Amino acid sequence: MPAQDRDTPVTSRRAVVAKRLAESKFSAPHYYLKSSINMSEVIRARNTLNKTVPEKVSFNAFLMKFAAEAIKRHPVINSSWQGDSIREYASIDIGLAVDVGAGLITPIVRNCGAKGVKEIDAELVQLIDKARSNALKPEEYTGATFSISNLGSFGVDEFTAIINPPGSAILAVGRTKKTPVVDERNDGIMVQPIMTVTLSCDHRVIDGAAGGRFLHELSLMMQEPFRVLF
Repeated sequence: MPAQDRDTPVTSRRAVVAKRLAESKFSAPHYYLKSSINMSEVIRARNTLNKTVPEKVSFNAFLMKFAAEAIKRHPVINSSWQGDSIREYASIDIGLAVDVGAGLITPIVRNCGAKGVKEIDAELVQLIDKARSNALKPEEYTGATFSISNLGSFGVDEFTAIINPPGSAILAVGRTKKTPVVDERNDGIMVQPIMTVTLSCDHRVIDGAAGGRFLHELSLMMQEPFRVLF
């Protein structure tokens, strides 16, 4: 006999996520920008930091910190469509998409622009633990002004993500893998750790050039982390 079909009731959380993402996809005109980033210096910086702290700082915390610093220089990325106005948020509140088994949830680290990578990571650890135990409060997972979705740990090379309202952009992060690249100094081939990211933007708020400038800034910062100093 063939296996029986199985219907699983939709949880209230999944219903809310489905409703919000459907509204985002069909109301916000998405466009996508992709960039490949050499991760050598970020890997080196993270390894150096993790030798000095009792608990290792996650790669996601570095992503959030670099994104916040790039947003400071391109604040339109931290904005929202309000119908008759565009609201630019004062606080950079970054949400990280987390799979908790029964669906996605996006815990938010508030005011990332004013925090260091260790502080961001400490808050993120607490929020993810609460998310997995279904203990997040609504204010801890709603209202992200920018979001990140990282599927690199699942072996995904690159993907596009749906914008998480009220934000107007989300960064989709693929895995870092060893890739042959051209050394611009001598046209030789070298192997480097390359990560592909894709920025989804709401065209009502963020013009293509603005999205491109932000992604370029983010790429430069991650390839040369000293740039966050100026």
